[in-house]
Amino acid sequence: MPQPPEQQAPPVQRLRIRYAKRGRLRFTSHRDFSRAFERAVFRARIPMAYSSGFNPHPRISYANAAPTGSASEAEYLEIALAQVVDPADVHAQLDEALPPGLDVLEVVVSAGGSLSDRLEASRWRIGTAVPLAEATAAVAAFLATESVPVSRMTKKGVREFDCRTPVVTFEAVLPDGAGEAGTPGSLVELDLLLRHTVPSVRPDDVLTGLKAVSGLDVGEAPRLTRLAQGPYDEETGLVGDPLEA
Repeated sequence: MPQPPEQQAPPVQRLRIRYAKRGRLRFTSHRDFSRAFERAVFRARIPMAYSSGFNPHPRISYANAAPTGSASEAEYLEIALAQVVDPADVHAQLDEALPPGLDVLEVVVSAGGSLSDRLEASRWRIGTAVPLAEATAAVAAFLATESVPVSRMTKKGVREFDCRTPVVTFEAVLPDGAGEAGTPGSLVELDLLLRHTVPSVRPDDVLTGLKAVSGLDVGEAPRLTRLAQGPYDEETGLVGDPLEA
């Protein structure tokens, strides 16, 4: 008679981690990162808790990863541990075990609840090669439009959805050190604050909608960087820190 799989002990501690994807490592897919992270956990000898069943795996929960090709300063995950450890030690061990460009920024003890539920909005910066006046006019046209339908291939096939409703703020801004705002021909970045919805609307969806409304084309491979993601404050219009208790 086959033996039932071994049942693992429940976790005794959960840690939440903020990490960054920088430089060439922004091109790693979520699957690439998860493999790299599991190898780093093994090399760092983190006392992970494991799932039960015939194929136990370390308890790691990933939350709302950025699209492949996007840089990010605000990626989050949670790990479950079999022993109580010092978060500062885990921070140092993981940062040493991960390759440069996948950088651990913060490790804290979980405050409980769902980490994913605290990720309500993201702030993005989109690098372009577009003049300021042209970008400003295009963004104004997009914001003045009530609904902007776009299509994207998903796991369930081509899906059409509105990319305008989740946009909270959208602005053309000059990069730091770019000189005065009125300089003719100055290139800009697009600052975008997106609410997280179902289906999810990504920055590239907004760029598709921007082109449909205004005709503005920011190029085939704009530089996308997520600056923050977390709880959205309706009163201040700011994205908060999801790791705060």
